[in-house]
Amino acid sequence: MSIPLTLENKVALITGGSRGIGAATVRMFVAAGARVVFNYQRAKDQAEQLAKECGASNCVAVASDLSSIESARSLVDAAVRQFGRLDILVANHGVWPPDDAPVERMSDEQWHSTVSINLDSVFGLVKHSVHQMKSQRRIGKAAGNIVLVSSTAGQRGEAFHCDYAATKGALISMVKGLSTELAASAIYVNCIAPGWVNTDMSAPALNDPKTRDGIFNKIPLGRVGTPDEIAGPILFLCTDYAGFITGEVFNVNGGAVLVG
Repeated sequence: MSIPLTLENKVALITGGSRGIGAATVRMFVAAGARVVFNYQRAKDQAEQLAKECGASNCVAVASDLSSIESARSLVDAAVRQFGRLDILVANHGVWPPDDAPVERMSDEQWHSTVSINLDSVFGLVKHSVHQMKSQRRIGKAAGNIVLVSSTAGQRGEAFHCDYAATKGALISMVKGLSTELAASAIYVNCIAPGWVNTDMSAPALNDPKTRDGIFNKIPLGRVGTPDEIAGPILFLCTDYAGFITGEVFNVNGGAVLVG
């Protein structure tokens, strides 16, 4: 007997949804029956094509740079205006400055930019999403699901990328605290921690012979992941099958976190 992973009648906000992991998650959520709002920053053509592919009645793209706490509120409001409620938040967006930056030479501007995008805006998204989820809760029903996308770097660090590692580690700590804080409100909070994934963000490192071999040598499965392989666990954590899971870090990295 086949029982589908369904999100029927759910409304989801997925950030960074125009490409890579985000786009795969948008497609998977719509296929599972959810109505989805996702944001994009520069990839307007790709975002509009994805929304068209998924169907205008089920999927809407919204331009938002998510570079501050304040920018998050307008995106949550847009999702609620579009579909009348909000059941799921997937905070997938983020920046990974590709050039190595020793800490003594990392610019203040880079540090503040990474923190603003990867952490401050996520706080804003969570804050306003939780307010909405609590306001619409029905007794006996889950009020909502929040999935934050962290990284193996958030658990073991990342040399020459202390800004990125610090923000991704902070997301894990947020999940641990929020999961206990929000459990009584029936809001589930979990984390997906990808390793290397074949996306535009990782392409410079994966396509550089000087770094590629080192990356593959540290992944026990011997390859990088695909966006669908990250989107699938995100979907699972938002279904009833994950009804007794909260506060978890779901590692999806080919075993890399074990040998780093």
